[in-house]
Amino acid sequence: MNRSRLLLIGVVALALGAFASFAVYRNLQSRTGSNNAPGVDVVIATGDIQVGAKIEDKDVKVVRFPSGDLPPSCFHQKSSVVGRGVVLPIAKGEFVPSLIPPGMRAVSVRVNEVVSVAGFVLPGTRVDVLLTGNPSGATEQQTTTVLENVAVIATGQRLERNSAGDPQMTPVITLLVSPDDAQKLTLASTQGRIQLALRNPLDTKQQDLATVKSNSLYQNISAPTPVVRERPKRKTVEIPPAPAFYTVEVIRGNKMDVTKF
Repeated sequence: MNRSRLLLIGVVALALGAFASFAVYRNLQSRTGSNNAPGVDVVIATGDIQVGAKIEDKDVKVVRFPSGDLPPSCFHQKSSVVGRGVVLPIAKGEFVPSLIPPGMRAVSVRVNEVVSVAGFVLPGTRVDVLLTGNPSGATEQQTTTVLENVAVIATGQRLERNSAGDPQMTPVITLLVSPDDAQKLTLASTQGRIQLALRNPLDTKQQDLATVKSNSLYQNISAPTPVVRERPKRKTVEIPPAPAFYTVEVIRGNKMDVTKF
């Protein structure tokens, strides 16, 4: 091997070494720059989370994300989402959205243990909102469906005073509704008794339901047929004919004697 070939091989080796060193340096610089780049901690899902599920610690994690690419509403700490119910389905790797999406409203209504379907109304479930009351000018109670397929985002209690002025804890359920439905729900809560009907989350069909009046509950109920009791028949007692008598009238002066024999 001549000297010129050895020199060429040496130059190529030096060039390759310099290129490799430069590549390593650039890689380290890019990693350092990414670590120092401005970002925000956000909570994402570690797997698919279905509607109605309760978020557990293993379901989410915190990752660093560039602040300029964040959605308008997201959570930054796991403690803010653990224990909450899922209103909308969340796919793996997606941000855990805020409970109140843009353009929606959260309205709380006061209920009781019976009205809230015996405790089965939980965050993530869907309900229909029914109102029972006496409209102005009506002489009977009526029940109408105010809202259908409404998402429940929170359940809890709040301190209120009863009719006697004593403080008491009242169950409260928070519903996710549109601005128009928020007005309806607020007005309905002042017009009568609010009741929730638990709904199948897969049933999204809206139904045109008529208002039910109290008199309609008794239209198909006929009055019971009165029971006629027969009076006992009186026994007829035959009276034997009176025996025949012979009558003799005897007149003595101004007196009359009657003798029968």
